[in-house]
Amino acid sequence: MDFTWISEPTALVALATLVVMEVVLGIDNLIFISILTNKLPEHQRAKARRIGIGLALFLRLALLGTIAIIVQLTQPVFTVFGHSFSWRDLILIGGGLFLVWKATKEIHHNVDPTPGDDLFDTARGTISFGVAIGQILLLDLVFSLDSIITAVGMTDHVAIMVIAVVVAVTVMLLAADPLARFIHANPTIVMLALGFLLMIGMTLIAEGFGAHVPKGYIYTAMAFSAAVEALNMLSRRAARRKAEARSAASEQP
Repeated sequence: MDFTWISEPTALVALATLVVMEVVLGIDNLIFISILTNKLPEHQRAKARRIGIGLALFLRLALLGTIAIIVQLTQPVFTVFGHSFSWRDLILIGGGLFLVWKATKEIHHNVDPTPGDDLFDTARGTISFGVAIGQILLLDLVFSLDSIITAVGMTDHVAIMVIAVVVAVTVMLLAADPLARFIHANPTIVMLALGFLLMIGMTLIAEGFGAHVPKGYIYTAMAFSAAVEALNMLSRRAARRKAEARSAASEQP
């Protein structure tokens, strides 16, 4: 692997930019893994998260080893009503549809704790370890493909791509358990995260059909929603403290 680019300022800037972008793209993957593994029995959750993130790293590195094939995935394979579709488009559409279905089903089960016999009443409160890993692997593939195509478009140095991918997956590994615990402890955060997944799924579908959605808009909307929810959490915490103070005052003689 060639490391002569280390002395090139433009290559170092590309590395820093790509690391940040890969970390940001990894957030989507991590949110899905956190929500899905929280449905497992508690003793299996950490193991499933580690396996899921390890698969993400393996897939990204494996895809980097087949860059020539990855580039070909962006070439049109057929045309419908004047619009050309590539294998990348089809993978993004399939992954987006899966995310929309999964997020909608989870929202349905959160809103209606006793669902009836309908389209979304296909899962129990928990899932099996194998099913969780299978679903994580499916979304890992979609997010990994998007991640590698982004990397290929930013630099020609494979070493830069490998470093960016390893750093991003390391950040995911470190953040996985704290994020999963935080989501599990705050039910409103679960609904917000499912909303994020729904939005990401729709974005993947749109991009699969050729409608480019600037990532900045998506992550700005996510950051704004998270900030509003943080204010709501602070408000609820302050209200609880006031209620506890009034209760303590009323009990005093």
